[in-house]
Amino acid sequence: MSRREPEPPAGLRAQQEALTAYLRDPRGAGRPQGLDERGGRVYRRLVYNNLQGFLASNFPVIRQILDEARWDALVADFLAEHRPQTPYFLEIGREFLDYLAEGRGARPDDPPFLLELAHYEWVELALSVAADEIPQQGVDPVGDLLAGRPVVSPLAWPLQYAYPVHEIGPGYQPEAAPDQPTFLVVYRDRSDAIGFLAINAVTARLLQLLQEAGSDTGEVLLRRIATEIGHPDPEQVVAAGGDILADLQRRDIVVGTHG
Repeated sequence: MSRREPEPPAGLRAQQEALTAYLRDPRGAGRPQGLDERGGRVYRRLVYNNLQGFLASNFPVIRQILDEARWDALVADFLAEHRPQTPYFLEIGREFLDYLAEGRGARPDDPPFLLELAHYEWVELALSVAADEIPQQGVDPVGDLLAGRPVVSPLAWPLQYAYPVHEIGPGYQPEAAPDQPTFLVVYRDRSDAIGFLAINAVTARLLQLLQEAGSDTGEVLLRRIATEIGHPDPEQVVAAGGDILADLQRRDIVVGTHG
């Protein structure tokens, strides 16, 4: 039977909560009794620098495109307004993403693509620490990708965004989403390297169908797509699709066929 850590005395707990509130939001909470101004400033700076440094390393493009004032305000708002649901340091990126999606809301100074760009940048860290592995059992690594049912790696994450997040940077910051969505695959290959691949709507649809449960072969699925898009020459779609599948397999996005 595991031992529970004893609760701190009520007075100490109140002091801890007061200090925490002050470190999060010094203007809103005020300095706790007994904490001098210089000491409070030192503690606040340590907490803020630690947090902003971690966020800057995990969201480098967002850090680049926001000037100092907007970046500082964003980090300060996150610290003051969000209550993390996990004590793990590696989950701060996920918490920041949750804050942008659910807690922050639209604000005039935020780029319209902020949430999507944050998600795109977070994916790299999330995938690098994902526990999934490329399957070794029940997969034929040299199986026929058209005659068999191709297997998509669990470490390949197809993504769709309204904005071209992979192109956003200091030199390109769209004010409105383009007419067509952006389709990407972020993946981790057998050497644990992270890759990013821009794909079109047809390839995105093919990956979607492959990730669904079923036994249809690659060729059957490509013919289905040809029907969906009204292509006049299904054989052309099958031939092009075979090349696409082969390229996906070279990248470890497709890892073989069901054995």
